[in-house]
Amino acid sequence: MRLHSLLALGTWLKRANYRFVTVTPETHRRVVARPPRRARDLTDVFGWNLPFHYDVVTPEIMDLLRAGHLVEEDENGRCMSRVRFSSLEGGLYAHSPFPTEAIDSVFLGPDTYRFCRAIRQAALEPKVVVDIGCGSGAGGIVAGRNAKKVILADINEKALLFAEVNAQLNDARNVETVRSDLLAGVSDVPDLIVANPPYLLDPLARTYRDGGGAHGEDLAVRIVEESLRRLRRGGTLLLYTGVTMVRGEDPFLRAVTPTLEAARAKVRYEEIDPDVFGEELSLPAYAAADRIALVLLEATPS
Repeated sequence: MRLHSLLALGTWLKRANYRFVTVTPETHRRVVARPPRRARDLTDVFGWNLPFHYDVVTPEIMDLLRAGHLVEEDENGRCMSRVRFSSLEGGLYAHSPFPTEAIDSVFLGPDTYRFCRAIRQAALEPKVVVDIGCGSGAGGIVAGRNAKKVILADINEKALLFAEVNAQLNDARNVETVRSDLLAGVSDVPDLIVANPPYLLDPLARTYRDGGGAHGEDLAVRIVEESLRRLRRGGTLLLYTGVTMVRGEDPFLRAVTPTLEAARAKVRYEEIDPDVFGEELSLPAYAAADRIALVLLEATPS
């Protein structure tokens, strides 16, 4: 996968007014199971990620796909794109194909839309933004539209490639990508940290999905602990995540409360969706769970 070809493809799609809203994997699976199961247009190729024939795309697109190693082809002319593009907050973002089964998959979906909406509604005006576990980079790009510097940090090299492409594709300025385990590789002192960490218990241990710990909350807890130590005075952590509620209790909030209290942080904590990914509850790892909720934590240490 090559940056130049990926960027050129995204630029072409922008000029063609391509639009696509990415759904949950379960919804995606149901939609693509309907006939016909072959792409008829660019939305089918780069949104629904359906197989396509050469005549569905222009020769220019086919050249870009081949040059960037962005397509799978067989001897019968059946092709599959190795990249998807999604519309978000007026921009266009590249990310991994469906299904996102590879360990290093870069996922963009409904959580990303909610995360970016929460950032916009917070109406913060930072100078230096760090997006921890940036994935596609969407959160940091949206948060840093008026910032002097945006750092998109991820441990996943493929995520950093997508994030760099997406920053250029969306005309984001003063953006730096950094390979980092949370904040370990970041030297700047931010006044805004945003994060949308994985929060599920994933048997495949995919980096975009598995939050670790007993209930999927470990990575989010680490982000709170490291962020409150690194923020500039008066800076803010804005963390969007999911929580596995167990017997009516919130294990994530229970785990981070001592850290928030020690930092004397001003806290806003909101449950923004009480029930998501209900299909996960049939798995053995969730045997004790009531539900999976989405929460937003805004913390400003004093």
